[in-house]
Amino acid sequence: MASSITLYDLSVWVLPLVVAITFHEAAHGFVAHRLGDNTAWQLGRVTFNPLKHIDPFGTLMLPAMLLLSHAPFLFGYAKPVPVNFRALNNPRRDMVLVALAGPATNILLALAAALAFHALPLAPANASQWIADNLINARRLNVVLAVFNMMPIPPLDGGRVAVGLLPKPLALPLARLEPVGILILIGILILLPLAGSQFGLNLDVVSAVLRTATDFIIRLLLVLTGNA
Repeated sequence: MASSITLYDLSVWVLPLVVAITFHEAAHGFVAHRLGDNTAWQLGRVTFNPLKHIDPFGTLMLPAMLLLSHAPFLFGYAKPVPVNFRALNNPRRDMVLVALAGPATNILLALAAALAFHALPLAPANASQWIADNLINARRLNVVLAVFNMMPIPPLDGGRVAVGLLPKPLALPLARLEPVGILILIGILILLPLAGSQFGLNLDVVSAVLRTATDFIIRLLLVLTGNA
């Protein structure tokens, strides 16, 4: 992307990003509510109102800075939906289901965006390109969000899935990483590649794996929806 972001860029990126994050967080709260924990429900977080989920820095400023700086991988975060895992009907099992709800919802949104391409001929001619760009970005953003969140590092969803599935001797040390998990991610995805570049080393291994997984899922969605 160019070093400057145009109004058109904003118009085709912001809406897919807000929808992806809003549905992701609402899904966590909804599944937690259905499995016995009403914390998010009582706080009004089981909603499609994006203002309830957007974090000004993590949702808007951080992704924008990464785009402008041509970072190797785009990521951000929303206000985490509060979940009292001890209130769940079966805490260890249900923690996994609550964590999976967000990424699963993003994959469904990406699938819906891919399917919607078949309806583009019905759109007004002067709006079809704008709609197509929104759908393309929705497809990619939702897959990126799902893949990124499934990294096995708490507080990401993949970390909580791992904590719920691993034997306790392995799960407990992993769970203790949650307070510093975001710092670990920034180190792995941004600082480590930058440090490596100073010595002529390619330490962008994790981002490369994430991009490969993202591209594979997108190609699979295109095949499944007849867009390949």
